[in-house]
Amino acid sequence: MTRRVLLVGIGAGDPDHLTLGAVRALNRADVVFLVDKGPVAEDLRARRRALLDRVVEPGRTPRVVERTLTAVRDRDRSRYDAGVEAWRAERLDAYRDLVAGLGPDETGAFLVWGDPTLYDGTLAILDDARAGVDFEVEVVPGISSVSALAARHGVALNRVGEAVQLTTGRRLVDEGLPAGVDNVVVLLDAHEAWRVLDEDLHIWWGAFVGMEREILVSGRLGDVRDEIAERRERAEQEAGWMFDTYLVRRRPQAGP
Repeated sequence: MTRRVLLVGIGAGDPDHLTLGAVRALNRADVVFLVDKGPVAEDLRARRRALLDRVVEPGRTPRVVERTLTAVRDRDRSRYDAGVEAWRAERLDAYRDLVAGLGPDETGAFLVWGDPTLYDGTLAILDDARAGVDFEVEVVPGISSVSALAARHGVALNRVGEAVQLTTGRRLVDEGLPAGVDNVVVLLDAHEAWRVLDEDLHIWWGAFVGMEREILVSGRLGDVRDEIAERRERAEQEAGWMFDTYLVRRRPQAGP
């Protein structure tokens, strides 16, 4: 009799992006865990509950267990590592406690935005949680914000034969655009790295991709930088939170 934990990718915001595998997984769950950061995440909690109402079969509704966390990652670079450590430690305690609350042979599910294997720490934290609780983990992949961004802009992530690198805004500010890479996808950009990048780059930027408040901007960075800044600031004020992703691309080298 073993507890099971499903790590279900639920896409970037559009319920239609939920895979058939995710739908089947949610209909197997006895318990769904919603772990959030308090009132600021109320919108995200409501979206996940609405998703469950939409895809779970009648009579199969799982128990929903919510947990509110307080630790946040400090965006100040001098305190960033300490902030991440506190954020991760609180989540580890919460995840271990939630999974321990499963009955023998019950299945619990964590709903993860996008894809659980891409820039999300839940899988690694659950691996550490096994030190105190016996359970199995099954990962159900989802549509990432990267795939959703490219699809909504109607652009491929790379040109023929070119590499693509995924990175964070913090690393881009500290290290600049990676040498030898023409296509860079940027996630977790609280530092707004696009403000300091070469104005001749082409950018495909998106905020709240897959949601009804979605914003898309593309063009030469020097031409659209002010538009991105204005629309991003206004949208964050209106929503109370912000999640944006973008692809930047170097212009092709001139021929001989």
